[in-house]
Amino acid sequence: MRLIIPLGRYDSLVRVTETESAPRRVWLIRHGESESNAGLPTDGPAAAPLTPSGRRQAERVASAFSAAPSLIVSSPFVRARETAAPTRARFPDVPYEEWPVQEFTFLGALHGPNTTNEQRRPHAEAYWASPDPARVLGGDGETFRALVARARTMLDTLAARPEPGLIAVFTHGLFMRAAMWTLLTGVTDPTAGQMAAFHRFAEVGRTPNGTIVELRPGPPDLFTITFGTAEQGAVPPAAEAVEDAASHA
Repeated sequence: MRLIIPLGRYDSLVRVTETESAPRRVWLIRHGESESNAGLPTDGPAAAPLTPSGRRQAERVASAFSAAPSLIVSSPFVRARETAAPTRARFPDVPYEEWPVQEFTFLGALHGPNTTNEQRRPHAEAYWASPDPARVLGGDGETFRALVARARTMLDTLAARPEPGLIAVFTHGLFMRAAMWTLLTGVTDPTAGQMAAFHRFAEVGRTPNGTIVELRPGPPDLFTITFGTAEQGAVPPAAEAVEDAASHA
């Protein structure tokens, strides 16, 4: 069995009141359904666009804001930028930046052109079956150690930003979980055993397309984590998780 983190309706999220007076908040937002998520072939990890369902999810994310965020951030990957587009259109005066918050691209060249998740799955399963935080796949794949460092860099950057109120970050499932995991564990330089523990964490948690994870300032130099979603309706506790480390493209 897999643990599914229950996610409430988007309108049950704590709402922003006024940008100028609201406390610092960060929304990590997983992109809408991509063509790769839907099982279609894609040309590398960055290129998959949203499906019609993914575009509807992006519109629902935009409607979850009751006031303008102070900053909109996106991964450079197409699916994240397309998910951010309705929010940017709704708040055209809000500054927009692209940060290196893209998905974990551990397959490198093994994520070849015109391949599907199912075709890439054996490579992904072999990667996680032999955890090595410094391992490079496909000639130019990202290491797990580099993923954790990127997540920490994002968290440090967010903590240092001067903007009040809400910062919206449009990003990806495994990257979001890496950020949550390093906050929960304090791990910044993972061992092989800790990499295996992260994989377990990523497998039993669920971040559907359109998931919103809220971070708020907590203990010194840390954030606290709250879960929500832009999907209509709650995820039933007994629902079956269908995500895995190969399905986040």
